[in-house]
Amino acid sequence: MEKVMKQNQELRESEQKFRIIFDNSMEGLMLWNESYQIVDINGSAERILGFPKERLLGQSLLDLFHRAEEKKQEIMNQIEHVTNDGKQYSPMVIKSSDGSLRHFDYSTKHGIVDGLNLTVIIDGTEKVEMQEQLRKSDRLNVIGELAAGIAHEIRNPMTSLKGFIQLLEPSIRREQPMYYDVITSELARIDSIINEFLILAKPQEIRFLEKDACQIMRETVDLLRPQAVLYNVQFDTRYEENLPFIFCEPNQLKKVFINLIKNGIEVMPSGGTITIKINQLDDQFIQISIQDEGIGIPKDILHKLGEPFYTTKEKGTGLGLMVSYRIVEEHKGSIQIESEEGIGTTFQIVLPLDMNIIK
Repeated sequence: MEKVMKQNQELRESEQKFRIIFDNSMEGLMLWNESYQIVDINGSAERILGFPKERLLGQSLLDLFHRAEEKKQEIMNQIEHVTNDGKQYSPMVIKSSDGSLRHFDYSTKHGIVDGLNLTVIIDGTEKVEMQEQLRKSDRLNVIGELAAGIAHEIRNPMTSLKGFIQLLEPSIRREQPMYYDVITSELARIDSIINEFLILAKPQEIRFLEKDACQIMRETVDLLRPQAVLYNVQFDTRYEENLPFIFCEPNQLKKVFINLIKNGIEVMPSGGTITIKINQLDDQFIQISIQDEGIGIPKDILHKLGEPFYTTKEKGTGLGLMVSYRIVEEHKGSIQIESEEGIGTTFQIVLPLDMNIIK
C-alpha cells in the first residue's frame, strides 16, 4: 500500500511538473486528439493565436486555418504526413480575431500520449513581413540600377528628337497638326517616365521645411482642377482648422498628392467626386485622405500596389505610386489603401509632426 501511495505521489508530482512546463513554455503548445479536436493549449498559444482558451477547447484544429473549408483535405493530408521519428513540420496561415492573417511555423509530434498529439507553434508573422520588405527592397535596388542606365541611354536621343521636332514644328503643324500633337504628347510621357526613373535611381537630398499641409494640398488641387473639369470630376475638400505645420519637403509631398489625385481622376472617366480630408490624428501625426468614386480595386491585388511596373491602368507604369511610397517613407510616414469594388478607393497618408521622428 505504501508503495502504491508513493507511486501515486510521484505521478502527481510528475503531472504538476508537466503542467508547470506546459503552462509556462515560451512557445505555443497545443494538445489535440485523433478527431482533430483541441484538448488543451497553454498561455503562449492563446497569445500567438489571438483566441482565448475557452473558445478553442473542443474546437476543430482545422478551423484555425484560413479558408479551412476550401483546403480541408489538403490540410488533413499535410497533418497526416509524418516523418520517421513521428514528427511533422509545416507552415500555416491563421486568421486572427481582428481579421488579419498571421503566419506560423509549427511542428507536431503524433502519439505523444495515448490518443493525443502535441503541436508546437512559433509566430513567424514578423519574419514573413521582413522577408517581404527585403524582397521589395531588392527589387527596388535592381530597378534603381536599371533606371540609371535607361535614363542615360534614352535621354540623349530624346533631346535630339525634341530638337528636330521643334525645328520641323511649322511645317508639321501646317500639314499634319494631329501627328504633331501625338508626337509631342508621347515625348512628354516618355520624359515623365524617365524623370520617375531618375528619382528611383539616385538618392534625393531632402531639406525638410516647416510647411502647411493644407496649403500644399490647395496648390495641388488648383493645379489639377483643369484636368478634373475635363473628366467632369469635382473636389470635396475638408481641412481641419488650425492644424499644426509639418516638417516636409513640399515639392516632393506635392508630387505624392498629384500622383494620387491624378489616379483618382483617371479611374472616373464618367465623372464623380474626389474627397480630400486633412486632420490631426493625435499629438504626433497628421492624416491626409484622398478618396475617389472609381470602380475600386480587388482585395487580392491591393498588396501589389506600389510594386514596380504593377498598375491597374491601361497605360500606367506603376512607377508613380512606387515613387509616392518612397517619398512618404522618407518622410517617416505610411500609406494605407482601402478599396471596395464598385464604390471606390481611399488612400490614407499618415505623416509625423515631430521633427525628431524624421531624423
